Amino acid sequence: MSEPRVRPDPAFALLELYEEALPEVYGYLLSRCGSRAVAEELTSETFLGAVSACRATEAPPVSTGWLIGVARHKLVDHWRRREREERGLRLVRETETVDPWEGEIDALLAREVLAELGGHHRAALTLRYLDGLPVPEVARLLGRTVHATEALLVRAKAAFRTAYRGKEGCHD
Repeated sequence: MSEPRVRPDPAFALLELYEEALPEVYGYLLSRCGSRAVAEELTSETFLGAVSACRATEAPPVSTGWLIGVARHKLVDHWRRREREERGLRLVRETETVDPWEGEIDALLAREVLAELGGHHRAALTLRYLDGLPVPEVARLLGRTVHATEALLVRAKAAFRTAYRGKEGCHD
């Protein structure tokens, strides 16, 4: 009679990768949310979520790239939570539809403006333009249709442009 085989816990692979992946996951999150406290919290959520996810049947192999994907989902969830909290407090105003990405922009000022946008605008712009994801992937991550995501991106760019121009005059 053969002895039953014990499957090794896939979380051990995650533990082996932890020290190498931690700075990359944290850096990814910090560069997108701009807050150390939020980046630290989301990094913690990422690794905790990864432990559960890697134990699921047919989970992908544990890698830094996979962890960045988990972090991206945690960041989107964070923005959604924050947007729900802010939604009742803010009136969304439609603005002109000229492309706000024309010309050069100040990176620090742009990051400041991005941080002040509503969560849904910030999420859409970050995923599309900082992460370089195609619109269908942004739509999937945000739980929207492609058409709704395209409309959101138009509104988000307009909101960004308006806020940027307002701050640009203050920083001259």
